[in-house]
Amino acid sequence: MKPMTAKELKGKSIKELVGLRREMKKKLFEMRMKNAIRALKETHLIKVAKRNIARINTVLKQKLTQGK
Repeated sequence: MKPMTAKELKGKSIKELVGLRREMKKKLFEMRMKNAIRALKETHLIKVAKRNIARINTVLKQKLTQGK
C-alpha cells in the first residue's frame, strides 16, 4: 500500500471515492486485528491507511461543497 496523492484522488468521481474509502476502512480494520495478535509485520501500513482515508475524506468534502 502506497500513500495516495490528492491529485490522483481529485480525478475520481464521488462514487469511486466512497467505494475506495469503504475498501480502505476494511483493510485498516483487518490490519488492526492482525496487529492485535502480533501477526502484522509491517505496522507502518496502519499509519499509511489512516492518512489515505483522511485524504479521501478531504477530497470528498471538497467535491460535495463545490456542488452546492
